[in-house]
Amino acid sequence: MMNLLSFIACWTLFLVGTQAIGQPASITFSETVGGLKLGGTGSGPTILIDSKDWAGVTRAGGDLANDFGLVTGTKGKVVSSTSGLSGTPVIIAGTIGRSTIIDELISDGKIDVSAIKGKWESFTSTLVQKPLDGIDQALVLAGSDKRGTIYSLYDISEQIGVSPWYWWADVPPKKHTALYALPRMKTQGPPSIKYRGLFINDEQPALTNWIKEKYGGVYNSAFHTKVFELLLRLRANYFWPAMWASKFHVDDSKNGPLADEMGIVMGTSHTEPMARADKEKVKPWDWKSNQSNLKKYMQDGATRSKNWEVVWTLGMRGDGDTASPTLDAKSLVDVFTAQQSILKSTLGTTSLNSVPQMWCVYKEVGGYYQAGMKVPEDITILWSDDNSGNIQRLPIPSEANRIGNAGVYYHFDYVGDPRNYKWINTIQLSKTWQQMHLAHQKNATQIWIVNVGDLKPLEIPISHFLDMAYDMSNFMTPDSTDKWLEAWAIREFGESVAKGTAEVMATYGKLIVRRKYELLNMSPFLYSTTNYDEAENVLHEWEALQDKTQALYDQLDSATQVAFFEMVLHPVMAGRIVQQVYINAGRNKAYAAQKRMSANELAADVKAAYAQDGVVQKRYHGLVGGKWNHMMDQIHFGYNNWQDPSSNTMPSVTTIGTTAPSSGLIGVSVQGSTATAPDSTLSLLPISPYTPENRTIDIFARGSGSTDFTITSSSPYISVTPSKGTISYPSGPSTVRATISINWASAPNSTSTSTITITPKSGAPINLSLPLNKVSIPPNFKGHIESNGALALEMPHFTSRTSSPSGATLEIIPHYGRTHSGLTLLSITAEGLFVEDTYTF
Repeated sequence: MMNLLSFIACWTLFLVGTQAIGQPASITFSETVGGLKLGGTGSGPTILIDSKDWAGVTRAGGDLANDFGLVTGTKGKVVSSTSGLSGTPVIIAGTIGRSTIIDELISDGKIDVSAIKGKWESFTSTLVQKPLDGIDQALVLAGSDKRGTIYSLYDISEQIGVSPWYWWADVPPKKHTALYALPRMKTQGPPSIKYRGLFINDEQPALTNWIKEKYGGVYNSAFHTKVFELLLRLRANYFWPAMWASKFHVDDSKNGPLADEMGIVMGTSHTEPMARADKEKVKPWDWKSNQSNLKKYMQDGATRSKNWEVVWTLGMRGDGDTASPTLDAKSLVDVFTAQQSILKSTLGTTSLNSVPQMWCVYKEVGGYYQAGMKVPEDITILWSDDNSGNIQRLPIPSEANRIGNAGVYYHFDYVGDPRNYKWINTIQLSKTWQQMHLAHQKNATQIWIVNVGDLKPLEIPISHFLDMAYDMSNFMTPDSTDKWLEAWAIREFGESVAKGTAEVMATYGKLIVRRKYELLNMSPFLYSTTNYDEAENVLHEWEALQDKTQALYDQLDSATQVAFFEMVLHPVMAGRIVQQVYINAGRNKAYAAQKRMSANELAADVKAAYAQDGVVQKRYHGLVGGKWNHMMDQIHFGYNNWQDPSSNTMPSVTTIGTTAPSSGLIGVSVQGSTATAPDSTLSLLPISPYTPENRTIDIFARGSGSTDFTITSSSPYISVTPSKGTISYPSGPSTVRATISINWASAPNSTSTSTITITPKSGAPINLSLPLNKVSIPPNFKGHIESNGALALEMPHFTSRTSSPSGATLEIIPHYGRTHSGLTLLSITAEGLFVEDTYTF
């Protein structure tokens, strides 16, 4: 891992233009003294890989050769022979102990691998003078193991301008006329988390429909090639395959060998033991009544995968991702014993200390552990979040030295109570940072696996999660997520929009963490249509965010716009539409009860916005010639229980008649009340010099027709804007909002009450009382002041903080929570400190 100085240098490097995120640069785009030109217009490198090296290394070398073509227009080529290399730029890549070429360079003293030899997934990159006969200079990439070498090759790809998401999110390669290797040695690894990966899950209907169209309905090796390449480019190594509509090893016999060849460590979900798919399960799936058949089922799984890299899922749950009615803590220990016996005999070992195994403490399984169940020391305990991003348990001191260590199963997508969330990105990155930083500091570092549903709509949180898992030293401070977001945006879209894009996604996280889309129709409605203009203000936040995002989109070239739409503009735009539908449906019901004619306008707005949802979905599905057709098929309107409904359903709206009541065309409403004048006597909420929000009055039509009105105040220090106007329905405007201003210098001290009068052209005037409270505070006062019985402050707006004797202090997490930022105690590992919670409002 990098020390603090290299961490600072690394962030500085990528903020000034390098394409790679969070790792030292070894490539530049201009000639450098002592550097080596690797490629450019009309020339590409020769990539030398020993024929005895891993097939996955050669495959990654081929990808790098192709990537040079994407960037410069001229591909490189992969060779295994050392002859004929004179006069061409050369990259030598190989695995220590597997590549004769690399081993000879080591023995000749031309490269130093002491920093990585024997370590997990590490590599060095260095320019070497005269590495082989006939070659004056070459860039040498040496990996400590298969994936170390693979990562070294994809590291070059990322640096020259090919995003890991070039295929999955259509990020266009950054074009360059020349590429140079820098004259410096670079060392990377080992990763912070040993096994880091994704779980494709809850894949109905979007991913499954896409698979039907693109891959004949089978999660086959062609599909998995794309997934595995993405994982490796993201420096991940671990994968749980789709489980509801597929059987990884059975659907395509090439799947297992492909994973092994490419360097992917296969696993299975928490409910699929011993490397077997849920769809392969024997019936009845019950340890108590069908133990002999279950043991054979598990033996067959071990036999099938024994020669490949596997993290073996142990334990057992009920059928179909449910609790077992017959298992308990004692019988689950028997399951462990049988499974470990099978592994020992199948793998030919007497000890499983070096065999990766995991048991996921998920849902009811946690009760077994809580009951005192003894888990073998060599099994990794995989702690789970609560399905909504809050890790429920992490290692305590007595568990710190377990051989199998611990890990985390996390969710970016979920099916279950209280509602599914599996449509588009609903992840607040600062929350992910807080939870995974906590996990890292608590030494849950063996496995990090995240449920990503359909994979496609979650590009940003996936990248963030896996970058943390690979090198947590880049994420040790609470502001690291903001820095990461800007670096990520530079890589994907360029420096011109990077800062704005980072701000957009940080704001998006705060807006969506309030409630996920699928839960917006839960009763009572989340946002108040009465108090503080909350519903309207939230909608304005979404509208402002979309305007800012659209402006960034408009600055980009057409190719980059595609990727920006998929990852940034679409979730903002689609999210704003859903918010608009539900918020204005809520306002429609509230206004209909007040007999505001604007209720009818809001009903029309809801219908139009709901129709726009389909238009945006169609736009997404039409991208790149229909490449992502079906990826937005997921239902997101009309939930009434945990499971998604059969189709989207618009929330109901109410329209009202146009006959004005006998009391007149004009109606008046004020904040904090559902009543209306002239049918009720209204009083405005009190106001003081420190009231943060405006006091407003809504004058609205209660039927068809038009009338003028004026607004006056009984006190000269109170003004109302506008002081006159016209309401009209249906020609509009049907509502006029007037804002009250106070000249506090002229207002009387202490409390007073004034009257605001709305006088229609015909009919009786409407009087509203306005309580005022001219608060006096000492001139040297510092802090927050109560207004109207409330005192509101954001978490970072403290006046002072004091470190604990152990050195722990409250630190700000930018953009954490629903409105501003959060606070957390750091350092988590300070003596005598127990940190599980982060605080926000």
